Amino acid sequence: MVKKQKIQQTSSNWIQRIWKLFGITFLFGILFLVCVRYGLFGQLPDTVELENPKTKLASEIYASDGNILGKMFFQEDRTNSKYAELPEHLKVALVATEDERFFNHSGIDGRALLRAIAKLGRNGGGSTITQQLAKNLFHRDDINETNRIIQKIKEWFLAVQIEKRYSKEEIILMYFNTVPYGNSYGIKSACKRFFNKNTRDLKIEESAVLVGMLRANTRYNPVRNPDNATWVRNVVFGQLANYGYISKEEEDSLKHLPLVTDEHYSDHNSGAATYFRSYLAHWMKDWTARYARETGVKYNIYDDGLRVHTTLDTKLQEYAEKAVEEHMKILQKQFFNETKQRKRDPWYAEDKQGNMIYDPEYPKRMMRQTQRYRSLKKHYKDQQDSIDYYINKPVSMKLFSWEGDIDTVLSPLDSLKYTKQILHTGFMSFEPQSGHIKAWVGGINHRHFQYDHVNTKATRQVGSTFKPLVYARGLDDEKLHPCEKESTGPVIVEYGEGKQWMPSNSGPAPAEVTFYEGLQKSINTITARVMKRLGPNSAEIVKQTAGNMGIDESKFEPYPSICLGTMDISVFEMVGAYGTFVNEGTFVEPIFITRIEDKNGNILEEFTPKRNEAMRKQSAYVICKMLERVTMSGGTAARLRGSRFNIPANASVGGKTGTTQNNSDGWFIGITPNLVSGCWVGADERNVHFRNTAYGQGANTALPIFGKYMEQIYANNKMEYGRGFFKKPEIGMTLELDCGNYSSGKGEAMEDGEEPLNDEELY
Repeated sequence: MVKKQKIQQTSSNWIQRIWKLFGITFLFGILFLVCVRYGLFGQLPDTVELENPKTKLASEIYASDGNILGKMFFQEDRTNSKYAELPEHLKVALVATEDERFFNHSGIDGRALLRAIAKLGRNGGGSTITQQLAKNLFHRDDINETNRIIQKIKEWFLAVQIEKRYSKEEIILMYFNTVPYGNSYGIKSACKRFFNKNTRDLKIEESAVLVGMLRANTRYNPVRNPDNATWVRNVVFGQLANYGYISKEEEDSLKHLPLVTDEHYSDHNSGAATYFRSYLAHWMKDWTARYARETGVKYNIYDDGLRVHTTLDTKLQEYAEKAVEEHMKILQKQFFNETKQRKRDPWYAEDKQGNMIYDPEYPKRMMRQTQRYRSLKKHYKDQQDSIDYYINKPVSMKLFSWEGDIDTVLSPLDSLKYTKQILHTGFMSFEPQSGHIKAWVGGINHRHFQYDHVNTKATRQVGSTFKPLVYARGLDDEKLHPCEKESTGPVIVEYGEGKQWMPSNSGPAPAEVTFYEGLQKSINTITARVMKRLGPNSAEIVKQTAGNMGIDESKFEPYPSICLGTMDISVFEMVGAYGTFVNEGTFVEPIFITRIEDKNGNILEEFTPKRNEAMRKQSAYVICKMLERVTMSGGTAARLRGSRFNIPANASVGGKTGTTQNNSDGWFIGITPNLVSGCWVGADERNVHFRNTAYGQGANTALPIFGKYMEQIYANNKMEYGRGFFKKPEIGMTLELDCGNYSSGKGEAMEDGEEPLNDEELY
């Protein structure tokens, strides 16, 4: 009896202990949950943040036709979709695969949670779509074994709060906009990356692939691991069939479809307009700083999802990039062949007489300017033997070529010798009436060569492309007539206090030519005679004209030799200046942005170009007609209308070539009635250039890019660019353009055999 009582008492004590332990555990659990809820283990987002969750959004760059040129992002390529853009099969695939009771719970699925606990997660976790959204939005701490439970509980609290504030449709949209796909964030970026299409255009099999990837981005990546991706895609099809979204027959049919991808990897070195996008990113940083100073509102170009609407035209940009690639491949081959034939590296210097001589020390001088050399010098102090050892030690590297990257083993010095022989280019095209830049190609390959050769800081000697500005001032001041004849012989131009300048021609010229022919054949002494007519302050007068046409006046020196283009000017400025001729004498500043919006579409700033009356309409029109003659038979750009380029015979096209000292720089600026385009070609350093002028002149190095660009435009019958005629002033012309009707007042007339070229014959 006593023994029985002891057993009962012992049993009662154990029951009390169990209840006591249960009570303590329960209280501890409640206390633990309260601590998590009120931030003892890290703050949860407050109400404001829950209602306005902050995610990093890449800024989008739009072309003028609404197409996306690219994005600006630092680490996360993220772009938001709208709910209407999500296909129904994408949404149901997510629910069927990740959270079948999504529409029936309030953030936490008890059945799924118990199943995950009972089976230790072997048949899937217990996280709902809402919990996963909470994790995507608000987890700021690294998850490890210690804090995994705490993070999971935080997800529960956040999921419940999210469900209170958002509809199920909003939660699905937020989930798809925040889910990571490697370095691409959000369904919109993933669609572009793996299938190169918009979200609304996804097929059901593509939706299944992207939903399947949510299990493990790398393992089920359809490009890297297509077999795994196919398997998980078929699992998603099975889930769709299990929950009645598709039939069993549809499932079987879909499983037999091949996995088809169209990878479009987005980074800053690939895609369209890479140089322009790079320049724009730097420009936008300056803009955000200015906007913050003026308004007090700060924006981050990589995180705040700005929408930058640019002036670039998708098609024209494509044409420009294609023209650059096609021609530069050929030109680079010509350059390498010339070097091979001469059996000597193509770097030269000038002797005291101005003759080109081989410069064997050039590579070593260039090497001393590299970061590698400076690092070695800092490490080894004055131990030149050690420095020389490492700059001559072969290492693995990847070099650029037009046939594809070259994986090779070279010494840093030899790789520099190769790289310095690569020819570069800068090309820009804009609409002179609106000022809108339509195409911008800053170089040949942004992955290997980041320097942009278009913007105002990228300057090179412009050569004869500057001559039309001199002629324009002469016409504006009524110092010359296009049909007037002038001697091509020696000329002395006085300037300053008794100083003199006497230029020479680059080749033989007729004894006497009209000013028409002087520009057409690019005769130096004729341009010098225009300067002489402008007076002793001609350099200042021409500088003023150039300034009115958008060229930075600080780039000019007070010498009459500027008429031959001895100064360094950018492609951006030269193309803008030529736009003045086409736009009836009014300079319109080239612009590349029309407006900037925030992520919600609110306009932050709009942009319009500056305008300036630079010359009379008549002067501008005459220059256009003179530039047309440059492309006719006998002109320096006559090959533009030859069989090499498919330019319509009646097209109103003009232009000017430019070739600088020793063929270091080749230029061509081309004009049409509504599009002005310009191109520079050369090596990084002026010491590196063609030896043969037949190859090195602007007509061979730069003009073909314009020709290939324009022939694509003329082949597109839907385009208005390049069509029409240069606009003749409505007021009466005081300058005669038909030299057959011209008389100087001294009885001069056309020479026998010279054929007039009037407007009717041109068209």
